[in-house]
Amino acid sequence: MKNSLIKGLMVFLTMLFTSLTYSQDVSGTVSDSSGPLPGASVLVKGTTNGAQTDLDGKFIIRNVGTNAVLVFSYIGLKSQEINVTGKSNLNVTLIPDNAELKEVIVVGYGTVKKKDATGAVDMLTSKEFDNVAATSPAELLRGKVSGVQVTTSSGEPGAAISVRIRGNSSIRSGNEPLYVVDGVPLGGGNVSASGAEIRDLGVSAARNPLNFINQNDIESISVLKDASSTAIYGSRAANGVIIITTKKGKSKIPTITYGTSYSFSKPALNGFKLLSGDEFVKAGGPDKGSKSYNWEDAILRNGFTQNHDLTYSSGTENSNTRVSIGATNSEGVVKNTGLDKYTMSFNNSNTFFNGYLKLDTNLQYAALNDETTLLSTNAGFIGNLIGTALYWNPTLPINQPDGSYTFVGDSYLNPVQLLNSYKDYSNTNKILGNIAATLKITSKLKYKFLFGVENSTSTRKRQLLPTIRINSADLQGNDTANGGVLKRGFAEIAGVNQFNKTFENTLAYDNSFSDNFKLNGLLGFSYYSYDTNGNQARGKGYVPEQTNLIDDIQGGIANEFRVSSYKNKVELQSYFARAEMVIYKDFLLTGSIRFDGSSKLGANNKWGAFPAVGAAYKIISSKDGIVNDFKVRGTYGLTGNSEFPVYSANARTVYENGGTPRATSGTSLDLRWETTTTYGVGTDFTLINNRLTGSLDYFHRDTKDLISPIPAASGQPGPPSIKAENLKGNLINTGYEVGLNYKILDNEDMSWSVSGNVAFLDNKIENFPVDLLAGGINGQGLSGAYAEVIKNNYPLYTYFLYDFQGYDAAGNSIYTDVNGAPTGLGTADKKYLDKRALPTMSYGFSTNFTYKGFDASTSFYGAAGHYLYNNTANAYFVKSALLGGRNVTQAVGASTQNGSDPNSPSTKFLEKGDFLRMGNLTFGYTLNGPTMDKLKIKSARFFVSANNLFVITSYSGFDPEVDTDKTLNGVPSAGMDYLSYPRDRSIALGLNVTF
Repeated sequence: MKNSLIKGLMVFLTMLFTSLTYSQDVSGTVSDSSGPLPGASVLVKGTTNGAQTDLDGKFIIRNVGTNAVLVFSYIGLKSQEINVTGKSNLNVTLIPDNAELKEVIVVGYGTVKKKDATGAVDMLTSKEFDNVAATSPAELLRGKVSGVQVTTSSGEPGAAISVRIRGNSSIRSGNEPLYVVDGVPLGGGNVSASGAEIRDLGVSAARNPLNFINQNDIESISVLKDASSTAIYGSRAANGVIIITTKKGKSKIPTITYGTSYSFSKPALNGFKLLSGDEFVKAGGPDKGSKSYNWEDAILRNGFTQNHDLTYSSGTENSNTRVSIGATNSEGVVKNTGLDKYTMSFNNSNTFFNGYLKLDTNLQYAALNDETTLLSTNAGFIGNLIGTALYWNPTLPINQPDGSYTFVGDSYLNPVQLLNSYKDYSNTNKILGNIAATLKITSKLKYKFLFGVENSTSTRKRQLLPTIRINSADLQGNDTANGGVLKRGFAEIAGVNQFNKTFENTLAYDNSFSDNFKLNGLLGFSYYSYDTNGNQARGKGYVPEQTNLIDDIQGGIANEFRVSSYKNKVELQSYFARAEMVIYKDFLLTGSIRFDGSSKLGANNKWGAFPAVGAAYKIISSKDGIVNDFKVRGTYGLTGNSEFPVYSANARTVYENGGTPRATSGTSLDLRWETTTTYGVGTDFTLINNRLTGSLDYFHRDTKDLISPIPAASGQPGPPSIKAENLKGNLINTGYEVGLNYKILDNEDMSWSVSGNVAFLDNKIENFPVDLLAGGINGQGLSGAYAEVIKNNYPLYTYFLYDFQGYDAAGNSIYTDVNGAPTGLGTADKKYLDKRALPTMSYGFSTNFTYKGFDASTSFYGAAGHYLYNNTANAYFVKSALLGGRNVTQAVGASTQNGSDPNSPSTKFLEKGDFLRMGNLTFGYTLNGPTMDKLKIKSARFFVSANNLFVITSYSGFDPEVDTDKTLNGVPSAGMDYLSYPRDRSIALGLNVTF
């Protein structure tokens, strides 16, 4: 017994002294890319011995074995394991864990874990688009999310962007998704002032309503695609929902970040190879003796963009604050175009009474200064700036020997004179803000009140000097009060003001009744008010000495001065509820319903109900091996579309000059929402030891009660007017979506991942009672022409054209008749073509690579299965134009077409729109460590980025990614290209520094 006690004591003493000999204290600092990281966890692996970092990111752990392994972790960052191996000081930098960041997705009125979602939802975080420069947040989605197609109308800075989530759901109402920023649904529409159309010269394209958001302020962008995820927004969710969440203060240590970049660009002209002076003469064009003109030199230039962002963030245990300011100055590649953007954001969160009350404040402000030139979308044969530059005779000098502009005629414009004679500026100020109060009633029940304001004021000023002669009734007038003198010139000032209010009350309940049943419930009431008013002053007929018309707009012909104004108001009231259940851990069920009432609708249909249900089952969950997670899901629901004109259900009368009444619309007592019924199935999976993640979806969308304005019945008393009605018929969209992400490498020093997505889409009009013309065509001899039709049993925007077969021996165009036989134009028949304006496939691919401080990324995207109508070629590039002194493309110059053959709309101008574009390529290097510490810099990243390096396409125009607005009689278009602004190709150098 005694010997046993002595032996036991010796063993104990040996262990004690051994531990004292080989244990130590380990200290150090834990950081992330922004600097020291407070609250990070440090744990001795396999033990409970650990610590948390303090406000300076520092830690100390005592009695650590020399061969112990420390585990460093923090939410949203990748955990690291480091063997101490006798070290007493460790400095560790944790990097973002994109997989974990994607795990929680922001959805309507809350968040959901990706693995628990029953609907089709995707989210991009700032880490995935920090290296991509974009004027609008919508551009960041390009090629990144399956089923989402983003198309810029042109290459102009700030140009309008169309976003389609799973295709088009309407014919005449809007097809854009609902945008929600920090919980506030945006009012929609164009916030920048627009001017009236100038006869013969057309109207300018709309601006992008999301330009006011600074990309640097965005934390995440969620895309809600199916009814299970969108129906909570009811009558505005038929086109999907995009939720933008801005950044908040995170670090408890005050942090200042400064970022800057300088971008150099040049026009990326992929098509329209025009004749040189020598080629022009050789092809039969009239020789005017000079060969110095080049259309690119006349109106194009190299662009330049500079960007600056400054951010301050800090926090305490009960509050956090983030403030940022930004400035971007962009010069477009067309002269006299550009966008200056100045932004400010403020985000603050405070908790009171031990966390029972939380106040959140979010504020976004932007000042946008647009400069543009005459870039209209529906100019006639006289042309806009690009049109005149293309058709100018390349043997004709721009200026005469005395320096004056060369004049040909008032319907054949000098492009440089037009450029210098026209000015067009827009100034827009926008504020988007909200304050939210969250009261924790119990640990499971919370009440939240949100009040949001969206306010914008915009003024557009434009003028055309009286010294340029243009054959347009809108640009000249007879001054009868002063002897009937013909005067020219035009000036306009237009303003638009929007003030939108959001009131939302929600009650959220979250409880785990047991391991087998969890419930998350939501009840809510919302009220929205959208107010818009505008005004316009317009004058024409000025004396040549007047040069600053917009500041003396009344100085034209007195009886040609016009003023007008308008005011609109829309109110929307909503009740909504949602329940999310987890049953036996693996079965997920979501149900929601929303009741919306709108002032837009007819008196008999003010309210509508929009229910949805989604279910999912986790067949495999969190397993090791080849298949780690596998979930199947299905959804069904109804959503609505409220993007039709205000007062569509009301009779309206406009009083014209002198008090003359004119009815503009009739009463529609039964007008109701367009309603989209959606069902779909899908799967989410994780494979190969969590390296491969992905999703696969099928969906079917059926939109009915399509709204369209129709003429009033003939013979009714009173002036003629139109009224909006719900037409019979169905717009069907079906499709498949695939999204994949694979981690090729993922360790402490090196990571490499690739992502790809593809979507296949089909659409069709069924049971439709009328034919609607679409895709208006402009140009000489093309008045009233169109390229597309919306017709029963055909896809949207089906092309309806003469079928071009070449030229006969005399150089006349040959088309086909009803039987498909070749014939001349007089006996030819138009055909409904099996060629679509909307892509049947869209896809994207990207890869990201990091090695220690080095990073590289690239992205590609494209579309296929659709055709573009080249209205530019139709309007300008014909043999008769060449013989009449207008320049044409090399293909037309070499063609056998004779000089009297008309350029009738036909398949000659219908081209494949398939393309693959390399969107972005970025290389960067991040510096941190002792050297940076001495400079009081936490980190510094240098980068070089290139955008639009190349595009692979067979399209003969400037660029295949185009969407010129060719609305005809209120019916939108797709796949049309007319005098579009060329895209640029750019290289940027940048620096991001964190102090």
